[in-house]
Amino acid sequence: MKSPICEMLGIDFPLLAFSHCRDVVAAVSRAGGMGVFGAVNLPPARLREELTWIDAHCGGKPYGVDLIVPNAMEGKSGAFSSEALLAAVPQVHKDFASGILTSHGVEPGNLEDDRKRSVGFARNMRADGAASALEVAFQFPIRLIANALGVPPHEMLEMGKRHGVPVAALVGAKEHAVAQVQSGVDILVVAGGEAGGHCGEVSTMVLIPEVHRAVQAMGATTPILAAGGITTGTQMAAAMSMGAAGAWCGSVWLTTTEAETSETIKQKMLAATSRDTVRSRSRTGKPSRQLRSPWTDAWEREDAPSPLGMPLQSFVSEPALRRINALAETGHEGAKQLATYWVGQGVGLMNQSMSCGQVVQQFREEFLEARERLIALLDEG
Repeated sequence: MKSPICEMLGIDFPLLAFSHCRDVVAAVSRAGGMGVFGAVNLPPARLREELTWIDAHCGGKPYGVDLIVPNAMEGKSGAFSSEALLAAVPQVHKDFASGILTSHGVEPGNLEDDRKRSVGFARNMRADGAASALEVAFQFPIRLIANALGVPPHEMLEMGKRHGVPVAALVGAKEHAVAQVQSGVDILVVAGGEAGGHCGEVSTMVLIPEVHRAVQAMGATTPILAAGGITTGTQMAAAMSMGAAGAWCGSVWLTTTEAETSETIKQKMLAATSRDTVRSRSRTGKPSRQLRSPWTDAWEREDAPSPLGMPLQSFVSEPALRRINALAETGHEGAKQLATYWVGQGVGLMNQSMSCGQVVQQFREEFLEARERLIALLDEG
């Protein structure tokens, strides 16, 4: 396809797959798209292990790495202290999370130990932590490095230029896109509010042309990847007709046969409608879209404490959700009800489980069908 994304990244079809699952990343790259590995939760040694596996299983095809280095979060500046971060989590939030579990018959167990074990991801979201991940990532033949929740750190932009690797940035508003172009990023991932995970409020249908116009007005040629609720080739074609050069998808891979998603979550997603998601701060402290469940509903109650800032809220939610997911896989009914995961509103179109290769092929076919429909309309005129 004649897309600047294909030319820039060396891929056949401008469909990028964000995933925390190495199997998905490798499979999509082999199928002609490009897998992008979400690495924020991994220490350098684990990241090296995962990228070594991806490199050995992607068939020599291009792949990328995605980090999260927010421009604003608790503990971003100064010396990193896991003890100080954990001490900043109020007991009322811990008790509220435990109360949600017990109300559904889930024994909380020792969540405090789990919090201590998981505090490392907060270091990864600081510039110094990201620098360690970047050192590992650039030892591999990655073809893209991406950052979410703000302008990429200087080290990422500099290393991208030095290694000839395009730097992408995720944005959810026009003004953020303008700032990213001014900072020198190579690709804009423009995510509408329908997106799973962290997202803004503006819909994809409005945001893509809005950003495209703004970039053109700047005299820039920065290509746009459309994101947010896109789970079909038809939607991809629509986004490209509005100025995008390709699509960036995360949710659609969560129900694939290769995905690491638990069976409980896969089944909930396959049965969900587009109205079964909620945009909430209850998981990370920043607005993120996820499956609605009694867990998310509880944080919207009047007696619920206000979610903490990033990364403190994650110390409250993630240990509890890991406990929920583990029990759900044993068939525990209360845990199955509480189980949730990030997913966009496009979940309503994710009605059957397929392999990643089948998803890529379906995107191609639907894209061509959309093109033919438009051509037929023009011919009729």
